[in-house]
Amino acid sequence: MSLDVSPQLLAEAEKGEVREADFVETVRTSLPYAYDLIASLVGELKTSVAGFADNQTPPPSEKERGQLLRALSSDAIRGSLERHFGVALAFQNCHRVAVFPTEARGGETYAKFTSLRSQILNQSPEFRDC
Repeated sequence: MSLDVSPQLLAEAEKGEVREADFVETVRTSLPYAYDLIASLVGELKTSVAGFADNQTPPPSEKERGQLLRALSSDAIRGSLERHFGVALAFQNCHRVAVFPTEARGGETYAKFTSLRSQILNQSPEFRDC
């Protein structure tokens, strides 16, 4: 299971719409490695001269890698994190996540990071089973 959903949040969802702030809080507590990594990258973005901030350090364990993969593979989680932090997320392999200013989506730097060429250049044998 990717998220530890409280009975209160589940009841809220069963009744109708869920407040995004409540959902983001559930993501933060359920996937702390992924949330904290993105939060730290958002902090780095503020001083980045490259126009984005990215992580190139593998997670400390498979547990943390799983959190990152779950956060970025879910449209709802990924979209909520993007809206919460006011960024566009990009993901290349099992740990290289990047944050861009929202307005950079579709721009040259974002397009280069998410290109087929960049994806290929960021592969190595150790990523095959991650």
